[in-house]
Amino acid sequence: MYLKRKIDLFLTDWKNNKKRMPLIVKGPRQIGKTESIRKFAKENYTSVIEINFVTAEKYKMIISDGYDAASVIKNISMIEPSFRFIPGETLIFFDEIQEFPEIATSLKFFNIDGRFDVICSGSLLGINYNRIESNSVGNKTDYSMYSLDFEEFLWAKGYSSDVIDDMLAHMLEEKPFSQLQHSIFSSLFLDYCILGGMPAVVKTYIENNTFEGTLEIQRQLIADYEEDIRKYATGLDQARIMNVFNSIPFQLSKENKKFQLSKVEKGARFKDYRGCIEWLQDAGMIHLCYCLNSPDLPLKGNYDPDKFKVYFCDTGLFVSLLDDEAQEDLRANKNLDIYKGALYESIVGEALVKSGYGLYYYKKENATLEQDFFVRTANNLVPVEVKSSNNKTKSLKALVESEKYEDIAFGIKFCAGNIGHNDNVYTFPYYCTFLFKRYLKEKYN
Repeated sequence: MYLKRKIDLFLTDWKNNKKRMPLIVKGPRQIGKTESIRKFAKENYTSVIEINFVTAEKYKMIISDGYDAASVIKNISMIEPSFRFIPGETLIFFDEIQEFPEIATSLKFFNIDGRFDVICSGSLLGINYNRIESNSVGNKTDYSMYSLDFEEFLWAKGYSSDVIDDMLAHMLEEKPFSQLQHSIFSSLFLDYCILGGMPAVVKTYIENNTFEGTLEIQRQLIADYEEDIRKYATGLDQARIMNVFNSIPFQLSKENKKFQLSKVEKGARFKDYRGCIEWLQDAGMIHLCYCLNSPDLPLKGNYDPDKFKVYFCDTGLFVSLLDDEAQEDLRANKNLDIYKGALYESIVGEALVKSGYGLYYYKKENATLEQDFFVRTANNLVPVEVKSSNNKTKSLKALVESEKYEDIAFGIKFCAGNIGHNDNVYTFPYYCTFLFKRYLKEKYN
């Protein structure tokens, strides 16, 4: 069973671009990178040369005579003479390049040579990306891939693009969904919150039409992530990286979700953990949400790098780290009081990242003014609030109404309710978050 992914269209557009350069697909482990590239390769090329640097370490010798395309191709053919290199009809797919980032130096020469298309892929590329970046600037294209977002989940459930377009139209027209629509989308979104977007988990759920077995898969994925830390976190304190990773559920359960090292290890200091948090971020395992110095534009450069919240890369994995019964508790809307707000805040943050946004929040010192997220349009700073209940949005209203914040003209609230609009605050259901960027682009840019 192949799950339709957004990278499918990107790869087609890349292939159709006459000026295409070698492509690097980045992303955490087991999110479907290899499967999507293989499907694309099979459908678009006469010859596919796939080299996996984990399962076939002998290919690490292909640069022994230099990085130029001719030398690399000659050495690949020496190792495997059955490979066919047909100019204009061949894709060379270097997989698991985190094991051999040196191969990226050859991308410049493949780009200059121009006879063969090249795609590289691997997990944890962020931790070695400086080695790739320095060798191939201006001669490669990057694509960041994530686990399935809610739109891809809807595709997996059989919903068409027409349904997605209709959801966006409701947002743009401020037209509430019907009771039937709202009930179905809310139920599907709750399933997605529990499952997350890891392809193996979603496939099991779709094929069996039940949650049975999904928790075991999620926990195995967590175990694989922990194994990656032990394998790849060289030069850093692996135990401290694990401490950070394991503390995230507890950190998110606090009313003040700002990440605190004191909750990781008693007496811990930032200098002791320097690089550990960044390693997890670069590996794609977590997302950092930075605290703004003030709710003003621009966003970049206007935040405190030492104040941040930490979210898992996949909310389904977050749920799997809670009690064995957490999946059922979430579906039944019970026993999750301390985590409910964190779950929905995490899922909205995840959706923003998957839409291409950076994550920023604001908390005024010695005051109650606090805002979950901020994004921007061409001209406006947009505060975003995530409510696990129908409580009033005091901070959001204060930001929108205050004359002090000139960049803020309106705000967005995501909650369990339907579409609404009151005093320059627009309310949307959680399940619309994946359309948020498209909504802002069409309405305000």
